[in-house]
Amino acid sequence: MNGIPVGVLGSGKYSPERRLTNQELETMVETNDEWIVTRTGIRERRIATPEQATSDLAYEAAVRALAAAGITADQLDLIIVSTVTPDMFFPSTACIVQEKLGAKNAAAFDLSAACTGFIYGLANASGLIATGMYRYALVIGAETLSRITDYTDRNTCILFGDGAGAVVLGQVPEGRGFRSFKLGADGGGSELLALRAGGSRLPASETTVAEKQHFLYMNGRDVFKFAVRIMGSAAEEALELAGMGKEDIDLLIPHQANIRIIQSALERLELPEEKCMINVDRYGNMSAASIPVALAEAVEEGRVKEGDRLLMVGFGGGLTWGASMLVW
Repeated sequence: MNGIPVGVLGSGKYSPERRLTNQELETMVETNDEWIVTRTGIRERRIATPEQATSDLAYEAAVRALAAAGITADQLDLIIVSTVTPDMFFPSTACIVQEKLGAKNAAAFDLSAACTGFIYGLANASGLIATGMYRYALVIGAETLSRITDYTDRNTCILFGDGAGAVVLGQVPEGRGFRSFKLGADGGGSELLALRAGGSRLPASETTVAEKQHFLYMNGRDVFKFAVRIMGSAAEEALELAGMGKEDIDLLIPHQANIRIIQSALERLELPEEKCMINVDRYGNMSAASIPVALAEAVEEGRVKEGDRLLMVGFGGGLTWGASMLVW
């Protein structure tokens, strides 16, 4: 990575209080706890209250990240919110968060790359700081996926939850910070994971509502095959770009979609489970919020110390994927 060395100055997360357990899902659809845990590793997920929107979750995570970084909101130059569940099409959720924070000096925009959104956001923000254009940036991954989940569809409703994670980026000492980014996309797989209605292609209508096209659709089998393949290859490419090997990884922080996908990545990277941050059992798949929540939780638990080499990797709708090597 060229230019000013950029890294994470502080992290934070927020989870809604309500827990939706597998036992509760058993009363809603034809499923059971054993099947869900065996197939996904998920035991519960968090659900936002009816009064909470994505910006509210994002704000809470942002306040915690700013406090951890020792940065005030008016020092921020940039706010990026990675989300596929914005409060509304426009204004951006990032602008709403900017107002809530009082970050009057920050540019603000949303970024849509599904579950890979946080990695995409890190790459954008760190690049702008590395050039000297900005000094401090706030990158947030936040989702209220419960609003676009069909709780009569047993194939998808078991997977998704709500939450937000955030980091403050800024200059760090030489030898620290982001060492590589590997981003990718394959629009040929766009139909595998999508929210089909509500945009300019299929505006909201009686038909789209009746056909449940405002709920997310996923071809689980094909997405699983894609994820298993791309998680390992993206991670290996990020390592190569950083001039590192598998043995250099102190902690893997993967997108928390499915325990079997995480385990396949561990096998390919030849890592023991203790070198991986796993919280999918407690939160489910939070899309763009998964990786930042896992990062913030790892920091809170003391699993990340100065000089540690962290590998973050994710995949999502688009199809998109991304990985980053970070020296803490």
